[in-house]
Amino acid sequence: MYELKTKENDNSVIEFIEGVADAKKREDAYRLLDIFTETTGYPAKMWGPSIIGFGSYHYKYASGHEGDAPLVGFSPRKAKISLYLAPDDPARGTLLESFGKHTQGKGCVYINKVADIDVEVLRTLIRQSVELLQRLYPNEG
Repeated sequence: MYELKTKENDNSVIEFIEGVADAKKREDAYRLLDIFTETTGYPAKMWGPSIIGFGSYHYKYASGHEGDAPLVGFSPRKAKISLYLAPDDPARGTLLESFGKHTQGKGCVYINKVADIDVEVLRTLIRQSVELLQRLYPNEG
């Protein structure tokens, strides 16, 4: 059976951020840590070796594939900072129009630095992602 590589773990978020080589990217990671923590109310947790996630949900696809993932998160990667937001948020496109300089992948939004974006739009994207995922995947039990 397929084993997910990106699992929540007890690695230190601060130690991970301190290990980011680029000083500006490290500074942005601390800024994002504050923004995501304040906006979600969840403590930051490491997911796999390089994703800082907030909250979690359990998903199960029609194919039978299931697992756990953070509600939202980010990763200060070498090239760009990856922002993990709900991929199926219908309001995301409209919000991204006023977000600032970014690119998109299937499930991520990529930024070069926090100064390039509107932080209030980021907070709205985070809130909407959390609400959407909690609606789509309510906690069982």
